Amino acid sequence: MNLQHVNIKIYVEGEPGIDAGRFIGVFHDWVREQEFDELLIDVADYRHVPDGPGVVLVGLEADYGMDNAGGRWGLLYNRKAELGGDNAARLGQAFGSAARACRMLEARFEGDGGGAGGDDGLRFSRTEFELFINDRALAPNTAETLAACGPELESFIRDALGQTDFALKHHDDPRERFSVTVTTAGPIDLDALPVG
Repeated sequence: MNLQHVNIKIYVEGEPGIDAGRFIGVFHDWVREQEFDELLIDVADYRHVPDGPGVVLVGLEADYGMDNAGGRWGLLYNRKAELGGDNAARLGQAFGSAARACRMLEARFEGDGGGAGGDDGLRFSRTEFELFINDRALAPNTAETLAACGPELESFIRDALGQTDFALKHHDDPRERFSVTVTTAGPIDLDALPVG
């Protein structure tokens, strides 16, 4: 199966320690600085939508967002443009891009002290993320899709992320995009994959 339009959502640990509106300014800085491999264009504020897309950094090839879908905050990387290479390379590109954005946000808000209960800044999970294929025609949300791509997903988690003890949970609602939540026993090194 040729996986394209890979999305990765790396969850925030607990609740964000900062107001979600502050991501608007950070994302505008990223548009101005153009430090990413993708062309970044604009910022959209969807915080008014309950359990919705939050704050989205719109790009040509990919979008980045602080997403609250499902009532859980996380950094969502949404690859829109097709990529060459094999599935492992495309999974690595998406995870590497998401991980880089997470590290940049953590650094930006490190020691911020604006969190409830004395929590500092923002911390992303090293043990849980969600992977989507944002193409229902290519990857319908079925057991057959899981059977076709599951071994490659497991290989990616073992080989690229260095995890041997993990659980992969398929969300099988046919009305939703194909997605799996990955939970690992040990921490994932968010510096492990190159971006690009």
